[in-house]
This record gives sequence, C-alpha cells and structure tokens, in this order.
Amino acid sequence: MKRTSWALLAAATALPLIAPVGTASAAPAATATCTYTAAVPADNFKGIPVFDAARAARPYKATLRTSQGAITFQALTDKAPCTTFSFRFLAEHDYFDRSHCHRLTTQRLYVLQCGDPTGTGSGGPGYSFPDENLDGATYPAGTVAMANAGPNTNGSQFFFVWKDTKLSPNYTPFGRVTAGLDVLQKIAAAGEDDQNGPGDGFPNVPVTIRQVRIAGH
Repeated sequence: MKRTSWALLAAATALPLIAPVGTASAAPAATATCTYTAAVPADNFKGIPVFDAARAARPYKATLRTSQGAITFQALTDKAPCTTFSFRFLAEHDYFDRSHCHRLTTQRLYVLQCGDPTGTGSGGPGYSFPDENLDGATYPAGTVAMANAGPNTNGSQFFFVWKDTKLSPNYTPFGRVTAGLDVLQKIAAAGEDDQNGPGDGFPNVPVTIRQVRIAGH
C-alpha cells in the first residue's frame, strides 16, 4: 500500500493534511447556503450533498465504533454547518465504515487523522467545500477538525486532537469529543511507525472505523 510521505512541521505551522496540493478544486468562500463543489479524487463516491439549512441546524452526536473502542463527539452544527452537514451525509451513506485512521502524530502535533477510504492520506469524497469556524480557532484535546490541502479544500478527512496542540487557525473545528478521549490516548500511547518522520506515521495499533452512527437528528 502506498504511504504518503509527510514532513513533521513545527506546531505553529500548517499541518499537511489530506490530498497533495492541486488535486482538490478550491471551493468558493463560505455562504449561508453552503456550496459543495465537485473535486478529485472521488474515492468510494457517495454523491455530492445538497445543503438543507433546516436539517443542518439540528444538533447531533456522532459515535465512531473503532477497533480500539468507541469515540463520540458533539457536532458543532451552529458554528460549522457546512462541515457538520457533510460529515453527517457521509456517515449516513456508510462512507467511513471499514476505513482506517492512517496517521498519528506524537511530537509537537498530537492528532489522529482519519476519513480516507484509501488509507493513503490522499483520498477524498469527490467534492470540496469552504472552511468555517476559523476565527480564533484553537485545538485543545478533544477537538475534531477537518484536514485539508489548503484554503477551502475540505473533503472527507478529519482529525482528532488527543492532546492540546498549537496549530495555525487553518483547520475547521467541527466537533468536541464527549466520550472516548481515553481511547484516543490509548492509541497514541502505542506510538506510530515513523513512516513520515520521527513522531509521524501509521498508528502501531490498527484503528479501523467499523461503523459511524449519528444520534439526535
């Protein structure tokens, strides 16, 4: 399996997450209606969501049942409606099921990255959408945020912050872990294979997302 090579950057710099620059079509600036723009790659394609503002406003929790335990987060539907609507769309179409979290960082950046059905770090759902909720964004432990390849290139990849992390406010925060932070910390404690450099690689323990379920919608 091809493994994307990433450089571990200082915590204050951009985190190189998701597809290589140039493979995703940048979406337009965020709007009240949310625009999802066709983009490549289109792995495990489930279609392009059609934004429904009323449904997008409804609070929900997402539970990821993984091979290492369950992780639940509260979606920030009031702060990141485009992002949370997209995540719900993909989850309800079983997009994440049987995928695995392909990247763990344990030095300066403390994240577990998931959401790529190809497991390479370069996969995407066939569309992109704008950034949200970046004004004053911080990334304490328990944050769920979008991975990207630059401004307005969000797709399916996201990351959990398992320990307080300093990042530039470039990654849309769209959830807060309410249960399972101990699961993330257990995964982190097992370390990574340094495939992408010291403290950056595939988790040493396999983290397969078996199922994602949405509650409260």
